[in-house]
Amino acid sequence: MTSARSGTGIHILLAAPRGFCAGVVRAIGIVEAALEKYGAPVYVRHEIVHNRYVVEGLKAKGAIFIDELDEITDPSRPVIFSAHGVPRAVPKAASARGLHAIDATCPLVSKVHGEAERHHEAGRHVLLIGHAGHPEVIGTMGQLPQGAITLITSEEEARAVSPPDETRVAYVTQTTLSVDETRAIVDILKARFPAIAEPVKDDICYATTNRQRAVKIMAPRCDLLLVVGAPNSSNSRRLVEVAKAAGCPKALLIQTAEEIDWDTITAGMTIGITAGASAPEVLVRGVIEAIKARHEASLELALVKEENISFKLPRELREAERA
Repeated sequence: MTSARSGTGIHILLAAPRGFCAGVVRAIGIVEAALEKYGAPVYVRHEIVHNRYVVEGLKAKGAIFIDELDEITDPSRPVIFSAHGVPRAVPKAASARGLHAIDATCPLVSKVHGEAERHHEAGRHVLLIGHAGHPEVIGTMGQLPQGAITLITSEEEARAVSPPDETRVAYVTQTTLSVDETRAIVDILKARFPAIAEPVKDDICYATTNRQRAVKIMAPRCDLLLVVGAPNSSNSRRLVEVAKAAGCPKALLIQTAEEIDWDTITAGMTIGITAGASAPEVLVRGVIEAIKARHEASLELALVKEENISFKLPRELREAERA
């Protein structure tokens, strides 16, 4: 454990990369561009991304968040599907009702959907590694007929699963999982089903992988690591787990600076700060400023990897984006 460089001050290690990923930037941009092009309101099915600050900001601009399509009171307005993806039944239902639907599914989630569909068409039973009840998992499972895909949430389930034909099986994964925990589950599946088909490229997204790698490197140097993110954000919660597993004695998930437990912060500490892929930078800066307001503090950027990935908006919204 490494303490702060100043005996009485706080040393802050700021993770890079952190915060917004390309899929989140695209999803938020889709809502903003739709508001620009079509005017308010626009409907958004479920949280566009898992962050209350982002959702409230879009509400203030005219977005109406709904859980199901039958909550739409004005069918002339666009409806946007969240970055997590939706089951096939949802766009079908929107089309049947004559709704103008705009899909903000992250392209990397769409990649997983496509993989699951191809394996199913090839006659393979699909095993989906993920967290039960997560919107992304619900969306991926909803791409295939009932019974064609089985959810695996743990090593125990990987040891117990019994596909219809052990020689015709494939796996895909949720994009926001712990890299290490997923690898352990995959190793079990490969040992049990040597012929299992796997993704051509890892399904866990680049942003999840990079943020977890940064935390792994930082964790041994930190007395405390703060992850800025939402409680329902899978990738944010995984960062807390990764920090603890990598040797940080205490790691906490906070949504804003207001949630900092100041009793856990004492002079001489090294505090790591990172943010989940749906947490905006303004919240990270708020945490840093709050610490500096109470303690003498130095700041070090812990750069692990540069990110320069971006995703285009749907064609119908690109003009609004440029405007």
